[in-house]
Amino acid sequence: MISRLKATPALLALAMAALIPLTGCAKASDATPEDKTFEFSGKSLNVKAHGIPTDLVPADREDVKVTRWFDNAKVGDAKEIWTLENETLELQAQCTGLANCDAKFRVEVPRGVAVTRDGKETDLKGRG
Repeated sequence: MISRLKATPALLALAMAALIPLTGCAKASDATPEDKTFEFSGKSLNVKAHGIPTDLVPADREDVKVTRWFDNAKVGDAKEIWTLENETLELQAQCTGLANCDAKFRVEVPRGVAVTRDGKETDLKGRG
């Protein structure tokens, strides 16, 4: 006879295995893009992307434009942040709970602005 303590983890694992297919497979490339524009008058910009793929692109503009693709196949909550404060652009798109998320960003930066990624120098390599 299986003791109650041994059966509980096994039943939990079985329940989790049954729920995983319900979460689907998230792909940023399938997501509808969303844009947000930030007023900007600084000479430098630090982009904190927290490991999310982010294209940094020079552009003929005076503001900073961010495009986000975020696909969230989930049973849980999403944490979405895209803010610009004190020359720091904070970008996050993640899930909590039993979830599968995928995200990517494109940041259009005014030409001549010095850009760092997570505090480290970087070049703008995308096409504007």
